[in-house]
Amino acid sequence: VEASIPRPEKPKKEDDDVEVVENGNGKEENSNIGRISREELYAGMDGNANITSVYLVLVVLSSIVASIGILKDNVAIIIGAMVIAPLLGPNMALALGTTLGDTELIGRALKTNLAGIAATLVLSIVVGMVFAVDPAIGELSSRTQVGLGDIALALAAGVAGTLSFTKGLPSALIGVMVAVALLPPTVTVGMLLGSNNMALVPGAVQLVMVNIICVNLAAVTTFFFKGVRPRTWWETKKAQKATRIAIIIWSGLLIILIAAILRSQGYI
Repeated sequence: VEASIPRPEKPKKEDDDVEVVENGNGKEENSNIGRISREELYAGMDGNANITSVYLVLVVLSSIVASIGILKDNVAIIIGAMVIAPLLGPNMALALGTTLGDTELIGRALKTNLAGIAATLVLSIVVGMVFAVDPAIGELSSRTQVGLGDIALALAAGVAGTLSFTKGLPSALIGVMVAVALLPPTVTVGMLLGSNNMALVPGAVQLVMVNIICVNLAAVTTFFFKGVRPRTWWETKKAQKATRIAIIIWSGLLIILIAAILRSQGYI
């Protein structure tokens, strides 16, 4: 005896990645922003834009870990500081705020960014003044030299980090945190300043700027092409203008930085 049953139909995909947005004609159109909603994405980023005691403690702890790792020339310890990555969140929040035209989120993200960088610099300058800093340390000297490969790496990792945020895949962020870690180069700048090794400071500053510029440029561009935008058409126009301005500014800064790198290497 043979029997057959109809092949079960595949369940229809729920429209979790589709959001309804008003266009300029008062009609509604769909916007594909990934697997998580705009509200969920904004809620996660909104927390990264606040200066909290936990954030400052993480900055201090990761700065201490990075300083010890650099002084000991220990890659494993430095990776530990990279994984904590307290400075990555505010930069992603800044990019999202720019894409949405949310000036309030942009302002908070900038303040949080500056507070984290300032705390890192102050602590690492003290470390550089207290402990003997050898410029020949491998993990330190490697962060005083920057090339075009570092720019490509930061751009690629910035895109990957933004996609992992929009897809709700926090585990994928670990590699991004290590690839475009903002804190160890910042610690390097502070330690060089504290130990009065001024000749190596420009290279370390360039690496910090490369990571910050590339992460924000990649994030803003990725958010834009993923369709992340406000719900109403009048907010969308404001957000598109802010996005264009941000892309122009970050691209201009990157071009200037590339020119400076090429000049320092004798190509210009």
